Parts: sequence; structure tokens; C-alpha cells
Amino acid sequence: MLTIYNSLTRRKEPFTPIVPGQIRMYVCGMTVYDYCHIGHARVLVVFDVVYRFLTHLGFEVNYVRNITDIDDKIINRANENKEDFMALTKRFIDAMHEDADALGVLRPSHEPLATDYIESILQMIDGLLKKGYAYQANNGDIYYVVSEFENYGQLSGKKIAELRAGERVEVDTEKRDPLDFVLWKSAKPGEPSWPSAYGDGRPGWHIECSAMSTQLLGNHFDIHGGGQDLQFPHHENEIAQSESCTGETFVNYWMHNGFVRVNEEKMSKSLGNFFTLREVLLEYKAEEIRYFIMSSHYRSQLNYSKEQLDNARSALHRLYSPLLDTDLVDVPQNTKYQQDFEQALKDDFNTANAVAVLFDLVREINRTKAEKMGNVDSLASLLRYLAGIIGLLQSDPEVYLKSMVAGSSDLADEIVEAMVQQRLEARNNKDWAAADRLRDELSAAGITIEDSNEGTRWRRA
Repeated sequence: MLTIYNSLTRRKEPFTPIVPGQIRMYVCGMTVYDYCHIGHARVLVVFDVVYRFLTHLGFEVNYVRNITDIDDKIINRANENKEDFMALTKRFIDAMHEDADALGVLRPSHEPLATDYIESILQMIDGLLKKGYAYQANNGDIYYVVSEFENYGQLSGKKIAELRAGERVEVDTEKRDPLDFVLWKSAKPGEPSWPSAYGDGRPGWHIECSAMSTQLLGNHFDIHGGGQDLQFPHHENEIAQSESCTGETFVNYWMHNGFVRVNEEKMSKSLGNFFTLREVLLEYKAEEIRYFIMSSHYRSQLNYSKEQLDNARSALHRLYSPLLDTDLVDVPQNTKYQQDFEQALKDDFNTANAVAVLFDLVREINRTKAEKMGNVDSLASLLRYLAGIIGLLQSDPEVYLKSMVAGSSDLADEIVEAMVQQRLEARNNKDWAAADRLRDELSAAGITIEDSNEGTRWRRA
């Protein structure tokens, strides 16, 4: 049985889809005004694993991951760059796709842009106004009335009275209550805007996701996910405005991945510990980053450090190495390894425990190779198959173990090949001193040499 930790109820619950065999899932995606950072990478990978595993279990998954392509940060960045906001967002959408593809993240079923759903947003705002859940202020902005929604705070565990006590009243605010949040921002000079019955303007951030999710998945759907930082106020506000508008339960299961910290500190540009994914990819392979993200349970805090990524690199070498000199054959069915692997993922997508099963399988492959008993190809094919469920070990093992990160100072493949050939010639000429020297030079450069009856193979250590 698949269980999911539901942030709404704060416990693991057996998963039951609304429609048998089908799952509708929405995940809050990127606000595209800059390159993806390591925190974005975690969201992409975490919910890619969820998507892959649900599909593996046989569900028909309608997966929506939105793109916010209009908000204050986008407008400010476009103005700083003196470029059209659409040119800015197009550039960073393309960059996001490049980063996601590098990480092995599958494209979602739908990837809606907020600016393509203005009509749906306005229809939802109109419904909230008519039902008394929203009002238009004197400045033209439209606000949601938080006090009108009885269950506000149910997702985050926050109480309205406590929130109001800690809220500082803004100067010259048009809000009736400091907790009310904006649904529609009236147009300001020089800013993008769209026409509406309430005056030209643009949507607030929270209403975008409610409009896109309900349009693509219906008023009531199975799973809503995102980073832990979105739980309040973004997801709290989504619940309030969606259920006020439709009169239906919005989402059954809420999933939130934990924060990413850097060397045990909060990731922040002001602290100088902020890393874009592209910066990290200069030193580490994309699969190493993917493995690093999956090495911890998605709900736990993830501590980013070079030591952790080095550990991921070593782990992937240990996983890929047993696949050398093996052929793909039919995968054995219903093995204990597959049962344990799937059970780990059925327990709230516990990738850390699932990866541990892969290493159990690696030990058996190595033991079988050493004892020269059993079907190594069958076990290796099972390893590839199980790892593929979570998007790992899909490269050719020899190519992977020889490859290096682009831009690194490691020896190029051609130089390594030449040195290996020189060493072979020295061995053939019984020039053991030269052969040892070349082996030492390669070892110092992180190259492991493996001599066998079949010949000599090298890989990056």
C-alpha cells in the first residue's frame, strides 16, 4: 500500500485516488527571472521521482507543474535589464528546461504559463467578489477577505488571531485587514497589464495557481506539492480562495519537500552561499546532483556541501562499476530486491531506503562475479531496471566511469588513452619502471587502471 505524508493532516495516510487508476497532481514550479538554484533542483527532482514512481505503479498521472511568468520580481529584473518582461521570461524558461533535462527530470503533462490563464484568473476573482470573499479597494486592487474563510490556517497550523497580532499594519494600506491578500493589482505606469471589468491590472501570485490547477485538473484533485517555504502563505491562500470559489475540497494530499541548507546554514545571497545549478554543474555531473538530492528523504532538510556531492560521486561509481562487462537481459520478476525497493518508495517515497536496496544488489553482483557462480547479467539488468525507476544508472557504465565534468582540470580522455597505451608498450618491453611511473601519474590524476586477462581498462576514480 502506498502511503503519503499529508501536510494537511500531519501524518502518513494510505493513498486513495479520487478516480481509480488515475492521479491528478499539481506542483508549484519556477518564477522565471533568474537561473535555477539548488533549492529549485530539489523540487524538480523530488516530484520527478513521485511522478516516475506513480507511473511505474500503473497509475495514469496527469502532472501539472506551472510557470509563474509575471510578478514583481520579474518586472523589476526586466526593468533593471531594460528588456521586455516576455523576453526575460522566455530566456529563463529555456534555461530552466536545459537544467531540468540535465538532471533527468521528465517533462510534466502540462506546464502552463500564468499569463495564458488571465481569463480563468478573472473568472475566479469574479466568483469570489460575488460571494463576498473579496473586495475592491479604493486604489483599484482586489483583495481576498481572510476572515471570511473559517478554516484559514489549517495547512500551516497558524491561527488568524495570532497572525493578526504579529502583523505590522502597512502604511497607507488599502486593505481592510492586514491579513487580506491581493488577487488583482491595478495597473501602474510602465508595468505589464491586462484589461478587466475592474480596470487594467495583473494577477496576484496566489490566484495564479488556483486558476491554473482547477482549469487543468478540476476543482478537486489528488496531490498538490511544492517546497516547504510555500506552505504559508502561498498554499494556505490557495486553499482559501479555491474552496471559497468552488465550494469543494481543493486537494486531498499536500506534499512539501524540506529546505536546502548550505554547510548547515540557510542558503542566501546575502551570506554568499547561494549556488545556481549551473555553477554546481561546472564541478559535478548532473547525475551526481540528482543522486545527492535523493540520498535524503524528501521531507528532511538537505545540507548542501562539497563533501556531500563528493560522497554522491563515490556512491555512483560504486553503483556503476558492477555493470561493467554485463549485458542487458530480461529482468527477473518479483525478486525480493524489487519488493524491498518498491516498498521503500511506497513508504512516502523514501528514496534513501530505496537506494540502500540498490547497494544490497551491488554487493550480490560483486560476490557473484568473484565466485563466478550465478547469472551476473540478470542481476545487473535488475540493478539498471530498479535504478531507472528513480532516474539513475541510465548511462553506459564504461562511458560514465570515464567521463569528467566539462570545464574541469582532469586529464582529457585522449591524453588518458595515450598514457594507457604508453604503459602497455612499456610493459610489453618489460620496462617496468616506465610502466609504474605512468600508472602513478594516472593514479595521481584520479585514473584507476584495471589489468585483466581481457586487457586493460581505465576509469576515473
